[in-house]
Amino acid sequence: MYLGVDGGGTKTAFVLADDAGHVLATHQEGSLYHPEIGLAGVLATLQRGAARVTHAAGVPAGALAGAWVGLPAFGEDSRLQASLEALPGQAFPGIAVACGNDLECSHAGALGGADGISLVAGTGSMTWGTWQGRAIRCGGWGEIFGDEGSAYWIAREGLALFSRMSDGRAERGPLYDIVRARTGIVGDLDLSGRIVNDGARSAVASHAVAVHEAAVAGDVAARGILHRAARELLDLIHATRRLLHVPPESTIVASTSGSVLGEDGLVLPELRRLLSAPASAQGPGRIELRTPVMAPALGAVTLAARAGGRALRADAVARLAQASLTLA
Repeated sequence: MYLGVDGGGTKTAFVLADDAGHVLATHQEGSLYHPEIGLAGVLATLQRGAARVTHAAGVPAGALAGAWVGLPAFGEDSRLQASLEALPGQAFPGIAVACGNDLECSHAGALGGADGISLVAGTGSMTWGTWQGRAIRCGGWGEIFGDEGSAYWIAREGLALFSRMSDGRAERGPLYDIVRARTGIVGDLDLSGRIVNDGARSAVASHAVAVHEAAVAGDVAARGILHRAARELLDLIHATRRLLHVPPESTIVASTSGSVLGEDGLVLPELRRLLSAPASAQGPGRIELRTPVMAPALGAVTLAARAGGRALRADAVARLAQASLTLA
């Protein structure tokens, strides 16, 4: 049995599966973002999640043959790297365990282990690309001066638009009333206090929903934010392709995951439209956008099997890809 952990800035998925690709149990916890919850918080979340998912499956934790943990912000601060790398081993003692950036879960799941580019746009945004033995990460610089196209970025742009609407610097569209209703503020400036006092990364990112609702309601400026998000994400894909040195005549597959790129949103359709443009407008080399093979948490299971020294067979991967995750 293998445990895959797909950690994120808002939520973390635990999936326990056997070597035939049968999902035995799933569980969901909160963030594994160490700048927000601390290293002790990461360790506690891993221990709690592992205990609950193995209990749900009715198996002892020591029965696992391997585990793989995707950690947000992994590899972004060399001062903490050794401590982060040690956490999964502390959380799952006696088990073959490995870890990496949570983007690797998305890549393994979205592309089923094949070469290509995995674009993730959730609380943050970045890509992980592989091509003929090379691996490249692009983006993911954090919410203060990066993560363009992410939920945090969309929320920040939306809140800035609200402030302009409140001041009269921009015409008031549906976004103005939607933000007021969602936050329950009495005066517009109360929003500033709310963000300052509850400015956690995930809390700010949650306001991206208001931008989407406003765009659906006909707010032209809000829709413009979502279209700009799609262009920012397209830039990430193109940059990753260049960094991988993919020949201009070759087609590379790209897949997507994350809350911003859901099928019910407006960013993914715009990204598809941009990618369907003529080659001269799209950029050098063709990029084929495909539906993800499986969820990132299931991709983490395939990485867990490799950590245990036994890659899953093709039929097991296919069975995992058919699994429907219900995380509670």
